[in-house]
Amino acid sequence: MLSRVLLVRRRTALTLALALVVALVATGVFAARASANLSRCERFAAASVARAQHVTGQGERVVVIGDSWSAGLGLDRPVQSWPSRLPGRVHVAGFSGSGFSEDASPCGRVSFADRAPAALKYGADLVVVEGGLNDYDRSRAEITAGFARVMRDTAAYPTVVVGPASAPSRARYVPRVDQLLRELCAKYGVPYVSTVDLDLPYRDDRLHLTPTGHRLFGDAVAARIALATQG
Repeated sequence: MLSRVLLVRRRTALTLALALVVALVATGVFAARASANLSRCERFAAASVARAQHVTGQGERVVVIGDSWSAGLGLDRPVQSWPSRLPGRVHVAGFSGSGFSEDASPCGRVSFADRAPAALKYGADLVVVEGGLNDYDRSRAEITAGFARVMRDTAAYPTVVVGPASAPSRARYVPRVDQLLRELCAKYGVPYVSTVDLDLPYRDDRLHLTPTGHRLFGDAVAARIALATQG
C-alpha cells in the first residue's frame, strides 16, 4: 500500500515538473516572439518617421499614404523610394506592413486610415493611397471597411488609389485585391491605378523592390496618375 502511494506521488511530481518545464519553454518562446515583434514594429515606426522627414520635389503638395514600398524598406537610401519619382512637393507617410485593413499589420493602429489624419494635418493638393500587398490574407469585409475609413479621411482632397503590383511572393493573391480595390474606387468615385501588369525587379525576398524597381514603379505610377486625373 505504501509503495503504491509513493508511486502515485512520484508520478504526480513528475507530471507537475513536466508541466512546469512546458510552461517555462512556452513562456520563453512567447516572450521571444513578443520581443521580436516589438523590436520589428519599433524599427518600422522609426523608419516611417525618418522617411516622413524627407520631402522631395517642388510644386503642389502631394501626400502619399502607403506601406513598405512607400517607406523604402530595404533601400540604402529610403528617400529614393518610388514616391520620389512623383511630380510636386511629395510628403510620404509610409509604414511597413500596413494596409487598408485594420489588422493587416501586427504593429497596432497603423492602417492607412489610422495614419491619414496625421498625414493630412497640413492638407494636400493630391493624396495618393498606395498598397494592398499586406491585405493579401484579409477578408473582403476587412478591406472594404478599411477603404471606407480612408475615403472619409481623404474626402476633402483629390485622391488616387494605387493598387498592388504582382510581387512574386504574393502574386497569387494580388488579382483578388486588385479587383476589389478597382470596385471600391468606382463606388467612391476616385481614380484607380492598377499596377499588376508591371514587370519589376525584386529583392531576394520576392516582395520588396530593388532601387531600379522603385524607379520603374514610380515612373509608371506617375504616368498613370497623370492619365487618370487629366481633364
